[in-house]
Amino acid sequence: MSRSLERFVVRKFIYPALLQPYSSLDFSDQFAFRPSGLTTAAVVVMLHTVRSMLVDNEFVHVFSFDFSKAFDTVRHVSLASKLAQLAIPDNVYNWAVDYFGNHAHCTKYAGLTSLPAVINASVIQGSALGPASYIVTAADLHPIHDWNRIFKFADDTYLIVPGSNTDTRQEEIQHLQMWANASN
Repeated sequence: MSRSLERFVVRKFIYPALLQPYSSLDFSDQFAFRPSGLTTAAVVVMLHTVRSMLVDNEFVHVFSFDFSKAFDTVRHVSLASKLAQLAIPDNVYNWAVDYFGNHAHCTKYAGLTSLPAVINASVIQGSALGPASYIVTAADLHPIHDWNRIFKFADDTYLIVPGSNTDTRQEEIQHLQMWANASN
């Protein structure tokens, strides 16, 4: 598969679809791998949020989560389900599903080769579609309480809880953990 074709699909169809509002998929809190997703923008928005919360609160909790190996664990089935919610043409959706499907791995050691194992999760290392796929996968991760905020930059996630919502911290962290488990 040509990386230039992947880049074309991402730029022409996936990124524009990320800019459209959806009820269950919200990309406004994801700053990486987007045309307007600069590290500087993420830092500015997070600092503005914390500073705004400090106007009415004595303190603010900021929790940092790193979903290491996140790109290696993206489930193809859940990714396809979320891609289906985007405003992309059917042929682009079908191409993406086909792109992620039908991959297998086998190991060769000491002259022996294992049986092929089907790969149902992960994105191809270095693919242009990989980062956009992770954005789509993480698009349904939101805080469960009003006034709490979540910001995502690639596989790093920040939960911001104002002092007035201190009692919601543990529930938000458990929600984040349940989402991570459900999302693999």
